[in-house]
Amino acid sequence: MNNRIKNIRFIAFVVVVMLGLHSCESIPEKAEPVTNFDVNQYTGLWYEIARIDFKHERNMDNVTAHYSLNEDGSIKVFNSGYNYVKEQWEKAEGKARFRGATDVAAMEVSFFGPFYGGYNVIGLDQEYQYALVAGQDLDYLWILSRTKTIPETVKENYLKIAQEAGYDTNRLIWVSQNRTDSPFLHEK
Repeated sequence: MNNRIKNIRFIAFVVVVMLGLHSCESIPEKAEPVTNFDVNQYTGLWYEIARIDFKHERNMDNVTAHYSLNEDGSIKVFNSGYNYVKEQWEKAEGKARFRGATDVAAMEVSFFGPFYGGYNVIGLDQEYQYALVAGQDLDYLWILSRTKTIPETVKENYLKIAQEAGYDTNRLIWVSQNRTDSPFLHEK
């Protein structure tokens, strides 16, 4: 087989793999992204109140996310948190982009180059103070707040929305927000 045919097969393989990866970057079947979404109101600092734990946030508390707009319309993502096992602050920078219309809170986020995962706001109050965020599948869920606490009524409402979307909310870890010494709170 000549090199040209090998190259064409390789390119076809890469395209198929990338299309397959992209098709997985969405939202759980029963979850619905918020409509009439205003990204400008969503930008700024959020405190992580709860999450389904996963390897990139394991052993982390005092987690925050800061979102700001890039000139190209994408969203700069700056996450930080305190690793209480390593006893140190850690940060991660990424980029989010809309998967479709910018008034629908269905996005994808990447911290690792060309690989994106689903980021879908499925619960949001009118004042943009509390958010429920679904990942691409039922293994990723976050409750966020503009403050370090969340009212019980909002918590109950978001747990109900998550359960209706198919999430096992017993898997949520309630994140401690007890530190005031983050070196990253003002980074953007």
